[in-house]
Amino acid sequence: MIMANNRIIVTGSFGLIGFETVNFFLKKGYEVVGVDNDIRGELFSIKTNYEKKREYLKKTYKSKYTHYEYDIRDQKKLIALFKRLNKSIGLIVHTAAQTSHDWSAKDPIEDFSINTVATLDLLELYKKYCPKAVFIFTSTNKVYGDCVNKLNFIEQNERFDLDQKSSEFNGISETFSIDQSKHSPFGVSKASADLYVQEYGRYYNLKTGVFRLGVVSGSSQNGAFEQGFLSYMIKSLINTNQFTIIGYKGKQVRDIIDARDVANAFYLFFKNPKKGGVFNMGGGRKNSFSILELIRKIVEIKKAKPKIKYQSKARQGDHKWWITDFSKFRETYPSWHIEYSVEDIILDIYKNGL
Repeated sequence: MIMANNRIIVTGSFGLIGFETVNFFLKKGYEVVGVDNDIRGELFSIKTNYEKKREYLKKTYKSKYTHYEYDIRDQKKLIALFKRLNKSIGLIVHTAAQTSHDWSAKDPIEDFSINTVATLDLLELYKKYCPKAVFIFTSTNKVYGDCVNKLNFIEQNERFDLDQKSSEFNGISETFSIDQSKHSPFGVSKASADLYVQEYGRYYNLKTGVFRLGVVSGSSQNGAFEQGFLSYMIKSLINTNQFTIIGYKGKQVRDIIDARDVANAFYLFFKNPKKGGVFNMGGGRKNSFSILELIRKIVEIKKAKPKIKYQSKARQGDHKWWITDFSKFRETYPSWHIEYSVEDIILDIYKNGL
């Protein structure tokens, strides 16, 4: 017999964040239901280790993990699943998405159907069949658009940065505007879903949380040119000894967080949920590096001089600089902290993810 509120549903369960979330909750003793049809492999024409992950979970956790190879837009199958599980569902972690900034411009209609329409449909199923559960949505820092590029950056030898007196020096907070800026179709579809998740918390009084993520990485990710840049960069430099930098002379800054730290944040929110909570989630200033700085760190492992190419034109709507201010989450959940440094992440990908 399944206890009420003891099942966790994870959409996109074999993606980077989804897979680490599944592992995290299984280790905590929960029963996890995964929904993933490997659409990422189809969209980006890459191998995603889909079957390898399925076999690992089956072997390690036996019947504690159940997998459904559903498209999250398949309402008929999802309705049947929610009807069957209903009150046993304690948490829904919705990570399934079209995740590429660039790909979204090729087919904005499909991007919207995956990122926005499917999220709205899932919220309706949540409201109807398990309204006492918690709903977590993985949003993106792309909802803020390119307004951040208007900040007064100082060009340094290897990075762009802000003056220490700047109010955004320690990162972008949730109060930063998402309006009147260029986002990419991906940023717009995720912003639409982001707002719906907030609204179901505030308007319908449900326990929903939005996590606006930047660069999330880890060894279980098979990075591609379109998405998963750190994994893709490491594999390119290690395997081919070359890499192409797109825009900003390689001085664009990103903060990086390990997917396992994200999964821990989800757990803390689950144990003490809010209604329409919104949190920026990333590695923060300590885990921030420019592309040039990352290449230098990876080359220290490779011990070879790579061939670096430069493309002068940046991607449309791309951030020149992004550091996450995660102080709101830390104030709300003071036991949470960044466990994995960027050095830890790079070594993990190098040793276990190639």
